[in-house]
Amino acid sequence: MTGLGEEMHALVERLYPLCRSITGDGVRATLDIVGEYLPLQVHEVPTGTRVLDWTVPQEWNIRDAYVADAAGNRVVDFAASSLHVLGYSVPVAATMPLSELRAHLFTLPDQPTLVPYRTSYYAPQWGFCLAQETLDALPEGEYEVRIDSTLADGHLTYAEHVVPGQVADEVIISCHVCHPSLANDNLAGIAVATYLARELAEREPYYTYRFIFAPGTIGAITWLARNRERVERVKHGLVLACAGDSGRLTYKQSRRGDAEIDRVLRHVLLASERPHHVTEFTPYGYDERQYCSPGFDLGVGSLTRTPYAGYPEYHTSADNPEFVKPEAMEDTLAVCREAFAVLDRNRRYVNLSPYGEPQLGRRGLYDSLGGRSDAKQAQLAMLWVLSMSDGEHSLLDVAERSGLPFDTVAVAAGALEGAGLIKA
Repeated sequence: MTGLGEEMHALVERLYPLCRSITGDGVRATLDIVGEYLPLQVHEVPTGTRVLDWTVPQEWNIRDAYVADAAGNRVVDFAASSLHVLGYSVPVAATMPLSELRAHLFTLPDQPTLVPYRTSYYAPQWGFCLAQETLDALPEGEYEVRIDSTLADGHLTYAEHVVPGQVADEVIISCHVCHPSLANDNLAGIAVATYLARELAEREPYYTYRFIFAPGTIGAITWLARNRERVERVKHGLVLACAGDSGRLTYKQSRRGDAEIDRVLRHVLLASERPHHVTEFTPYGYDERQYCSPGFDLGVGSLTRTPYAGYPEYHTSADNPEFVKPEAMEDTLAVCREAFAVLDRNRRYVNLSPYGEPQLGRRGLYDSLGGRSDAKQAQLAMLWVLSMSDGEHSLLDVAERSGLPFDTVAVAAGALEGAGLIKA
């Protein structure tokens, strides 16, 4: 490990206590912290704004919430964990018997020690989430119920960070910022995206990289609605989520299935010999389903470790900072780094000496290999690049057909271009 895993984990720990939702001050506080690492352009979209087929909802904020027994003891306390309150709960102040309160209590009977994550964004409800064992221990009687929240006209908040490239064509990297105290889903994704942006800024990439930190579903829809004129510049994209558990990497392909980002991720994962799984697109999951919706049909895939709902800690209080591993986040970051290095260098070339094999020796190309241990592989790469440089095939095509590492193929192309034998 380089130490970046520990740094990303520290960011997860800072963000973990905040109560996030699809709107509200928890999102703003999250973006304030990310803004210490990256310059962000923060957008505030008013309640009632029409965004595609949706409308920006009222803003939700919460200050305190609890269920207290007759002695005044808080048996369920929002201050202990933001998961304890049903997301978007309307305010309530009442006293009621446990028999009446039960309809507003949510547990996981099959995981009796864990607190579930539940929301009610678009229906006016209130409720509490607690461990089944806590509920089982509650005696019958009267309980004080208090949710000090507001649901009022306000704004939906999201942020962007742009790493300028050599061209205006864009790659988007998107992660959701709406989940409360859930470390893998999706604070690990936020941390990996943040550190990826910092790395890309240091290497002057070919593409322009746009990082989108937005609430799930409604946030991505809002971004798409507000950026329809820019969408045609989006050539590739990746949604990051569940980036820090110990499971194998999983790449979910775009709706197209043959987008360049799909081919790049398949190639990088296979060449790295990491344990991994590649899945077909389904219109369920994270925000790749918004970016890939038929009207936009962007080449956007999704990179996770264990996919959503694929691990028992998912959407429970067990998805805490201890569940997220620094080495797993560092590995996820490394795959992103490798994938975008391929994407940035993947070009199509034209052979300027296409009639027969050009003489490489008199151009010093063989001599330039010197005593390299991979000299034969490098020489073979040059021949493959020359053979397939017809303006139709990319360097990724060459790497896939030849079985050679992409980096070897890209270096060969650079040498041939320098010798005037091919041009992009």
